[in-house]
Amino acid sequence: MTSLALAVVVGLAVAQLATLVTTLYLHRTLAHRALSLSPKLVWPLRVLTWITTGIRPRQWVAVHRKHHAYTDVEGDPHSPLLEGFAAVQFGNVGMYRRVAADKAVVRRYARDLPADRWDRLFFDHAIPGLAIGVALLVLLLGFWPGVLAAVVHTVTYLLLNAAVNAVGHYFGVQPQDNTARNSQLLAFLTAGEGLHNNHHAAPTSARFSLHRGEVDLGWWVVRMLERLRWAKVRHHEVKLNQPVAA
Repeated sequence: MTSLALAVVVGLAVAQLATLVTTLYLHRTLAHRALSLSPKLVWPLRVLTWITTGIRPRQWVAVHRKHHAYTDVEGDPHSPLLEGFAAVQFGNVGMYRRVAADKAVVRRYARDLPADRWDRLFFDHAIPGLAIGVALLVLLLGFWPGVLAAVVHTVTYLLLNAAVNAVGHYFGVQPQDNTARNSQLLAFLTAGEGLHNNHHAAPTSARFSLHRGEVDLGWWVVRMLERLRWAKVRHHEVKLNQPVAA
């Protein structure tokens, strides 16, 4: 394998790692309290979030909770039904940043996640975290391959996250009575996040797969963490907003 091919593979792998961290830590744990994690796992996840995404967790949580409060109606931070599919798929990061920068929104929707001293010292500063992530790739692969891996990772991660909002409210099946949609292909690429209709039907569930044939890879990781006693699921019996369709 050439160094450039290796860089692409590493970049894609890091994007998948960042996506897994996003669904397990930012989404299922912080945003919906669907599970709780051992402190020995929280710290590595905080660091990985910092160096692979640069996201401030309370901002991500606030934006996501506002999405659930105003799903596909005026006030939704990133609805393709309101803004258009392409606008969300390719402009999601701008929509996210606009809402995340609104301090009133963050105070309202993430009041349970106050910044601690580690946030103030490290995790609230995106550029140093991302710089560390790029530096690690450069040390591992060399300068230009490392830079290429960082670019591949960044583009892939942003497009996959945007697809959860764009594809997840525009293409796919709707077994539950809500405006989100399920795409198993997207779920494979996003550690289960593509089962978005299911998630909106049961937002406090740590498991997104509700029907025969659905695969939620993130849930497999949650179950493994449970067996290691590093995670505790809020409730194994899925709490639906409405009955599961036959």
